[in-house]
Amino acid sequence: MTTRATAGPAIRVRGLEKSYKALPVLRGVDFDVARGSIFALLGSNGAGKTTAVKILATLLEADAGTASVHGFDVATRAADVRESISLTGQFAAVDEILSGRENLVLIARLRHLDDPTGIADDLLERFSLTDAGARRVSTYSGGMRRRLDIAMSLVGNPPVIFLDEPTTGLDPRGRIEVWQAVRELAARGTTVLLTTQYLDEAEQLADRIAILHGGRIIVDGTLAELRELLPPAEVEYVEKQPTLEDVFLALVGADG
Repeated sequence: MTTRATAGPAIRVRGLEKSYKALPVLRGVDFDVARGSIFALLGSNGAGKTTAVKILATLLEADAGTASVHGFDVATRAADVRESISLTGQFAAVDEILSGRENLVLIARLRHLDDPTGIADDLLERFSLTDAGARRVSTYSGGMRRRLDIAMSLVGNPPVIFLDEPTTGLDPRGRIEVWQAVRELAARGTTVLLTTQYLDEAEQLADRIAILHGGRIIVDGTLAELRELLPPAEVEYVEKQPTLEDVFLALVGADG
């Protein structure tokens, strides 16, 4: 039986280090993630974002430093950490032969949960997939597959979820669909650690943003705090033009 988690941040990282042979990837990483918030770990390809997530998910051992998730140390309480989290990788891990509902029912049964069908129907509704629930996943769009993948990771209601570059390879509509799903997670109290290389994604979703560069966190704060790092722009009175997102949503509709 899992020991009850202690109070404090949902995720706490101190002095995390990891090298692959002679190549240092993490060089003393520190950050906290508040419970029920969306935290974006921003960085370019190869910055170490996925390595950090793998350590937090107990898939990889750190060379030095400490980390805890939901109050459990990832090195000494790995089993408790795994019971508290779900991890969604860069590519949707869904069975294309099965329907969306069958994918969800399968995961619920593997977790030995009561009423797998009810759980599946609830998640299909939450992620606006009810109408497609009976269809094979092979017929889904990229955004629909990603939303199903996130829904599958929520079977069992884990308090912490890791989303590792969840919109990689998606078209604009698919990205917006996933953004809506992530906002819904946080609104229901789930703690989300999101890794991304897209600046607009972090700006749209995150309560706090940390930039990982050169193996270290070089800045960590809210969007407003990060903006204060630069001098204010010169004020000019110009006609406001609609953004590309405004045009896209006006043409195709917010719900696709």
